[in-house]
Amino acid sequence: MNDVLEDYIATLVDPRGEPVVRELDRIIRKTHPAFDLAIKYKILMYALNGDFRTFVCAINSGRRHVSVNFLYGVMLDDPKKVLRAGSSVLMSWDFEFNEEIDEAAVAAYVAEAVRKNGDYKANRQAVQDKAYAVNEKAGRRPKRSA
Repeated sequence: MNDVLEDYIATLVDPRGEPVVRELDRIIRKTHPAFDLAIKYKILMYALNGDFRTFVCAINSGRRHVSVNFLYGVMLDDPKKVLRAGSSVLMSWDFEFNEEIDEAAVAAYVAEAVRKNGDYKANRQAVQDKAYAVNEKAGRRPKRSA
């Protein structure tokens, strides 16, 4: 698994974001050591049982910050109010390059996402439809055509 992390850092991470990526990876893997890890769509994905289609979380390193993406983040409680919308169901938590990371908080979000993985997979279409409707009502998505 470290080879995947090292490949990701070597090819896709701004050097300023490397410490943040390494720390987030450490926390994520400590929280759930059984994750499968792969680089897909230029992000570092963490999945259960090799199911990257419904990955649990991912690290996405950009030019200005590093994010932890939660595929079905709309299902997370978000007690710290840190998640921002990504897609209809994906939510991201952004970390500045020099930000101190709250390990317990990140671990809690990852653990909740692991717990809700089965619920998401069993109810994926309903979760997506509800999230789409909420975004559409808020004017963040175009109306679906009939």
